[in-house]
Amino acid sequence: MMGAGKTSVGRCLQRRTSLTLLDADEIVASTFGMSIPEIFVKHGEDKFRKAEAEALRSLGTTEQAIIVTGGGIVMSQENIDLLKRLGVVVWLDGDEKTLFERASRSGNRPLLQSENPRKAFAQILRARRPLYAKIAHLRLDTSVFTDEEVTVAILSKLGRLSPEPGSAIPATAS
Repeated sequence: MMGAGKTSVGRCLQRRTSLTLLDADEIVASTFGMSIPEIFVKHGEDKFRKAEAEALRSLGTTEQAIIVTGGGIVMSQENIDLLKRLGVVVWLDGDEKTLFERASRSGNRPLLQSENPRKAFAQILRARRPLYAKIAHLRLDTSVFTDEEVTVAILSKLGRLSPEPGSAIPATAS
């Protein structure tokens, strides 16, 4: 979910592991040559979601990597299946208040551009949480921890999971 710290934690994981960091949103933005909010305005959410799915399909990698996705990636069953095949899915969660405050700081979240952003956020969170729970191998609450603390917790828990060699570590967050 927006505001959980996917990108920040992904960067911390990259620094600590030296693994390649692949960001689905950055791939989509690069493909369109514009920011995610601009894509939503010019092309709409549906076109963004199709490009997001294509970016995820293109990430089938033979080497270990950290994959950061947008929180809405779980809205497609195809994406859920792809994430499961790519490796260990980490769900970065948090309490609704904290997630909303973080997500609304930048003011550039297309799905919060509404008359009542808090209500929109709550509806999105309610719809997505069961999907995150369904696919996640690990769930970490990021509400009260720093990015570094979350990173250490992920690495500790991943050490116990021992993913298959060559699999990616998708950092899909709530």
